[in-house]
Amino acid sequence: MTAQLLPVFLKLAGRKAVLVGAGRVAAAKLPALLAAEAEVNVVAPAVSPAIAAAPVAVFRRPFVPADLDGAWVVVAAATPEVNREVATAAEERRIFVNAVDDPANASAYTGGVLRRGGVTIAVSTDGRAPALAGLLREGLEAVVPDEIETWVRAAEWLKERQRAEGVPMGERRPRLLEALNALYDGKHEGSKLERSGIHSPRGREADPSEERRRIHFAAAEDASGGLGDAPQRPPAQ
Repeated sequence: MTAQLLPVFLKLAGRKAVLVGAGRVAAAKLPALLAAEAEVNVVAPAVSPAIAAAPVAVFRRPFVPADLDGAWVVVAAATPEVNREVATAAEERRIFVNAVDDPANASAYTGGVLRRGGVTIAVSTDGRAPALAGLLREGLEAVVPDEIETWVRAAEWLKERQRAEGVPMGERRPRLLEALNALYDGKHEGSKLERSGIHSPRGREADPSEERRRIHFAAAEDASGGLGDAPQRPPAQ
């Protein structure tokens, strides 16, 4: 049985990240590291103008294992031979390495990423088919609604309220889904939720596409006909 990957999001702000290689492929990997506010060291004999102009430390020479000392993560975007050297040095130092288009030398894979309204969704094919991960990301772009930030604010507000009220963990997700449905339907006008800055779409003309985006709430019923602890899977669209 093949071991499953552990999906994880990393906090790299202020932490050293090493990018080995400075060509077109490496340049494509750099923006994500900079957006994470990592302290990026680039190591390569030749450096593209785009990378040379970026806010990174550049070392114009071949890679040496000591380049990874103190690093939290490394991206290998060089030749397969150099990537193998990087992978070996990273393994010795217990550093995860993302080897671009070289899964054999990688211990970490990046995925197709969608960021919208405070939500980040990443799709991975375990390094087997990166292009497919990109296509799936594009599909998600069409599904995730533009008003997702409103949902995030609602969830954040309800989380604090439920903690204060001591709502059991098993009841929190069903209540959240119920609240989001009510928010979508405009049923929270004038309520505490509305006054907290979460706005419903009441007053807008109905749009069939919005109904397709609606969160469908279907809670499991217990023997007495009430709500159970867990919501059911939403119906297929």
